[in-house]
Amino acid sequence: MMAKSAKHDQLFIGIDGGGTKCRATIYSAERGVLGTGLGGPANPLHGFERALESIMLSTQLAMRDAGLKLEQVHELYAGAGLAGVNLPQLFDRITQWDHPFKQLFLTTDLHTACIGAHEGKDGAVIITGTGSCGFSIVSGKTCNLGGHGFAQGDKGSGAWMGLEAVKAVLESLDGLAEKTALSIVLQEHFQTKSAMGIAEQMAGQPSSAYAKLARFVLAEAELGDEVAIRIVQEGAGYISRLAHKLLANQPPRLAMIGGLAEPLQKWLDPQISARVEPAIQPPEMGAIYFAQHQLAQQQGELA
Repeated sequence: MMAKSAKHDQLFIGIDGGGTKCRATIYSAERGVLGTGLGGPANPLHGFERALESIMLSTQLAMRDAGLKLEQVHELYAGAGLAGVNLPQLFDRITQWDHPFKQLFLTTDLHTACIGAHEGKDGAVIITGTGSCGFSIVSGKTCNLGGHGFAQGDKGSGAWMGLEAVKAVLESLDGLAEKTALSIVLQEHFQTKSAMGIAEQMAGQPSSAYAKLARFVLAEAELGDEVAIRIVQEGAGYISRLAHKLLANQPPRLAMIGGLAEPLQKWLDPQISARVEPAIQPPEMGAIYFAQHQLAQQQGELA
């Protein structure tokens, strides 16, 4: 499942779509990476049309960066790893999309992240970004944990951490819970003095809006705020349990990716922290490997 296996005249685009951003990379086996592009949120669970718009924006920016004409999108074999498509209904909707690519090979962002992190070899990966989830593949057997979506799941993620902070601050400002430095931080962030002012601004907001608040929680935890520490410890505890479950499958490597991967590592179970290794390639390269592998299988079946 390596990029070098592709034919020289084939152009691939790898798309990594998460709850906050969508990254796209255009790749040629002969010339390597040709261009990259960055779009907005691309989790169809939190906005189907928005996800498609983000995919196309990142694609167009990657094509521009690669010096390709927009009509050449029809020449691209696309591999897409998207958050949310672990839900069968969303997977089906995306596969029915009248996309502009030569072919589209779809899987979850977890799958492509794992492929990229271990360069196509067996391993396990945990994503801790806007959402959280875990995945391993060992001897052809896959294990998928978490990824249940915001707000019913995604514990230990940026969105979960932000939501927990908002809940703690609202109770504290109402005098129903202990004081926390997070109250001052969020009041300044939202430019309001009241709990209702914060609640009003966060009402109906997507997971990405909550994820932006995670940095405040991590910063205050480092400064010793007890409420922030409890939130981070609870989230890290969940991620540690997720990792232990994945390691029971005996993957040779474990990687963590996402915006919280580095700041959370020091809060993890020491056994888990010691096992975490850097990802070899980013998820968008994993999406390219996935597309190449699927195309090779398809062409082999047709031959």
